[in-house]
Amino acid sequence: MDFLHRHIEALVFCSSDPLGLEEIQKCLTEMFESEVPMEHLEFAVAALQEKFQADEHAFSLEKLAGGYQFLTKPAYQSSISILQKHQSQKRLSTAQLETLSIIAYKQPVTKSEIEQIRGVNCDYSVQKLLEKSLVAIKGKSEGIGRPILYGTSPKFMEYFGINDLSELPQPRDFKTEENEIGNQND
Repeated sequence: MDFLHRHIEALVFCSSDPLGLEEIQKCLTEMFESEVPMEHLEFAVAALQEKFQADEHAFSLEKLAGGYQFLTKPAYQSSISILQKHQSQKRLSTAQLETLSIIAYKQPVTKSEIEQIRGVNCDYSVQKLLEKSLVAIKGKSEGIGRPILYGTSPKFMEYFGINDLSELPQPRDFKTEENEIGNQND
């Protein structure tokens, strides 16, 4: 079954998005003209994950956004940060990050609700987030004028390295300031 490992490795490597077991199974079933059992795929993926944990590899096979993708190991962060610095035009602005965080925590949300929270127009930020596929249109509100509802996309989860929205930090996860007004530190 070693050939199965290599085929899965090639599929995950070539996919720009996390690749789910169902999609891997469909591809391999079509290729081999025979049903590939899910247990074999799960075993092969687990073996690949173990293989790429070794120090000789600069990347690992990680479960992400409901699928599998190769990610660079943290030890190579400095090299990658230099590359990302050179590709900085792909970064999110502060306004885009603020808009994205509102959408992530309040979704589904309308543009006017986002603007009410931020206090400024968010047309440009929402448009850029849609272009970067971090935000998706989730439907229309039942409110007056039936405004568009926005929510996060699977690319959002991939971008931030999470599998589910429940993995987003909650307000209780943030450390409170030591010297808040009203606190008594006797």
